[in-house]
Amino acid sequence: MAGYGSAHIIPRIIVLLVLILVMAAGGVIWFDYINLIDAKTVLAPFYRFIGREGRTQEPLQEDDVLSLDAERLAVRLEAEALREQEMDRLEQDLESRRGEIEQMAQELELRQKALEDQENSFNQRIEDAETKERIVEQNARQLTGMPPEAAVGIINAMEDQDAIDVLRMTDEIARREGANSLVPYWMSLMPAERVAELQRKMLVKPPGSN
Repeated sequence: MAGYGSAHIIPRIIVLLVLILVMAAGGVIWFDYINLIDAKTVLAPFYRFIGREGRTQEPLQEDDVLSLDAERLAVRLEAEALREQEMDRLEQDLESRRGEIEQMAQELELRQKALEDQENSFNQRIEDAETKERIVEQNARQLTGMPPEAAVGIINAMEDQDAIDVLRMTDEIARREGANSLVPYWMSLMPAERVAELQRKMLVKPPGSN
């Protein structure tokens, strides 16, 4: 009975093995056909046996072999190039911004210098006015201490505006000190034409004007 059973099992095993091989070969052919796997070299004899031209693949040259390190290096080089481009752009932006800041600094410096010049000019005018006022006051006091005829001779020799400044200062000193001004008496000793001209200009220009 054992020998009878073995004799019947062996053919079945062979059939099953052949069926498995056929199914495996069919699966390989199908997967290769749909490009799920690449079995060109292995299946080429089979395609020629059934009278069809098998798909071929050109052999890879040594220089064509893909290298993972080469891929990584290429990616790294590309990243470095992009980073250099970004750094160049940032540097250009910084240079442009630096130029704008320098231009603004120059404009501020020029503006500050103009303000300083205006302030110096204003201070100089004030100083000149104060100096002139001191000189006029000194002249007025000196003329007041002179004999009237001598003082009138000096006033007649002055320019009209200088004479007006002295006369006004003389009135101002007399007012501050509570004394009588000599201006009316001096004018009584001057020529009528000169007195009329001085009075006309004194009415036209306010005190302290040039």
